[in-house]
Amino acid sequence: MEEKELGIVVQKFGGSSVANVARIRNVAGIVAETRKKGKDVVVVVSAMGDTTDHLVELAHEISSLPPRREMDMLLSTGEQVSSALLAMAIMEQGQPAISLTGQQVGIITDSMHTKAKIVDIDQDRIKSELGKGNIVVVAGFQGVNGQNDITTLGRGGSDTTAVAVAAALGAELCEIYTDVDGVYTADPRCVVNARKLDEITYDEMLELASMGAGVLQPRSVECAKLNGVDLCVLSSFNRVEGTYVREGLKMEKKVVVRGVAKDENVAKIAIMKVPDTPGVAFKVFDSLSQEGINVDMIIQSVNSDNFNDILFTINKDDLNRARRILEKIVLEIGAKGVIDDADVAKISIVGAGVASTPGVAAQMFGALAESNINIQAISTSELKISCLVARSAIYRAMQAVHDKFALSNEGDHEVVIR
Repeated sequence: MEEKELGIVVQKFGGSSVANVARIRNVAGIVAETRKKGKDVVVVVSAMGDTTDHLVELAHEISSLPPRREMDMLLSTGEQVSSALLAMAIMEQGQPAISLTGQQVGIITDSMHTKAKIVDIDQDRIKSELGKGNIVVVAGFQGVNGQNDITTLGRGGSDTTAVAVAAALGAELCEIYTDVDGVYTADPRCVVNARKLDEITYDEMLELASMGAGVLQPRSVECAKLNGVDLCVLSSFNRVEGTYVREGLKMEKKVVVRGVAKDENVAKIAIMKVPDTPGVAFKVFDSLSQEGINVDMIIQSVNSDNFNDILFTINKDDLNRARRILEKIVLEIGAKGVIDDADVAKISIVGAGVASTPGVAAQMFGALAESNINIQAISTSELKISCLVARSAIYRAMQAVHDKFALSNEGDHEVVIR
């Protein structure tokens, strides 16, 4: 990464921040205010409000399994609308601005439609426009592949666009504006006593984001860590201090649990009576991987008669495609059948050493048991413990676990192991 040039700030505004004309004008005011402070400003925007969801619904009215290339053509239009409108609003504030699509910026991706990854960004166009004194408004969530086809980056992809642009430009800061004023110990819309954090490390934020904390897209946090981009999560609806995401924080070593996250976009799949022979698991998961379907929380049970059951979770959005793939694989490997359940959710606790500290897992399981919530699957890493529960119980689970670890208390405290 090139050395940071002070003076460039990248600001990203999510769909709720640009949901209507009044909010677009509010965002234009924030951007203009930053420009008046002497900063060069690059803005990345999401589609307005629920635009992407509405476009997805339209596609599924036409086709039960829309081609992914055409989905990218369709979904990319949302960000083009919001970027053009925001550029107009900024100009109404008396500041010069220009909107650019991902293609015009030169955001090059691979060819995995609907889940593309950025492989390069041509800085020339943005730097040229900044040199002319323009505020550059970039349509997030999109790029082009080597065949010049439009691609999109998956849900939350505008975050990744913003961080990648900030890394390419060597920006001093990447601000992520959303409808909450920072990163909390839990989603404040779900847990009444959730507490805002002043700062958090990349690794902890990456785990929270990966486990469903919707404030940041996981790939954007990973990109920030790899490129040393300082992030600040803050609200577009007030002027309070946000939460900084960066490395080298002076945090007490005794902090164990930093936050609780949920993910309701989960589906559970079980393949029944899988032959216990070499290569079977590879065949199952490689087939899913070839279609860009990520798998989590894999559990293989031990049954008699040389058969096993394999249970795992995927993104609920991938369930239809996974069914189609697995119905074929089940026949090939000689398994009994496949069942799925989309009425589940995942709850996770995150923090440095959370899975390696004795008693932490027991406390989490105890909190769920005390609330009469059954655990369907468990997965762990150095920084998190996740449990799969019934979707109807996820809010009770969030509150129970948050209270068990006393995360609403001011300051970060060591977990008391009982």
